[in-house]
Amino acid sequence: MVCLIVDDNKIARTTLAQLATHVKDLEVAAECADALEAYSILQKQSIDLLLLDIEMPGMTGLELIKNLGNNRPVIVFTTSNKEYAAEAFKLNVADYIVKPVTPDRFIQAIDKVREILESTKEEVKMEEDEFLFIRDSNIVRRLKVDDILFAEAMGDYVKLYTPQKFYAIHTTLKTVEDRLSTPRFIRVHRSYIVAVNKIDTLQDGALVINGKPVPVADSYRAALNRRMNIL
Repeated sequence: MVCLIVDDNKIARTTLAQLATHVKDLEVAAECADALEAYSILQKQSIDLLLLDIEMPGMTGLELIKNLGNNRPVIVFTTSNKEYAAEAFKLNVADYIVKPVTPDRFIQAIDKVREILESTKEEVKMEEDEFLFIRDSNIVRRLKVDDILFAEAMGDYVKLYTPQKFYAIHTTLKTVEDRLSTPRFIRVHRSYIVAVNKIDTLQDGALVINGKPVPVADSYRAALNRRMNIL
């Protein structure tokens, strides 16, 4: 992971840089004293992680994120103020650390970032290899991943639903979940995995995909709401 440290306080920058040296797969590309300098670097260099202060002269950390749009690194805020947390998380940042940054808290944030980056890589991998091979009766059939609406566990079988039909395969839902382990799919019930981008509606403990109701268990509801990024 390549990171950029942005903070107008030199001591804060030094602290983060020192903490970064204790993470084997983390490399500090540069340290910036203001957001404008960081913005310039981000236009020229590929950065995975932005360790970003909020209150800085000229352009704030929040303004920097908004100016970057969707083409931005994973963000971890490091700030002395708690008051910006709600606004920060609306921008889908990975974490929000209130200074002073302790080693344990830093490692916790980096672990979150690593998970996000690995999930992104898995999604790209799935997009490059968009087919699953399933055994349908005595035939091995190629099934396009993007056609899968949801999976339903039925005893020793799992039904994979597409817009046209479903395929019953002799396997476990856990095996299917592992094969569909990308941000596009999420478990919503002990017996169901759904494609998030195929959800039509969500109401009263159930969601609807292609006209079919799928139950949502209470234990999975919070994770589903986060993944759907509901406004």
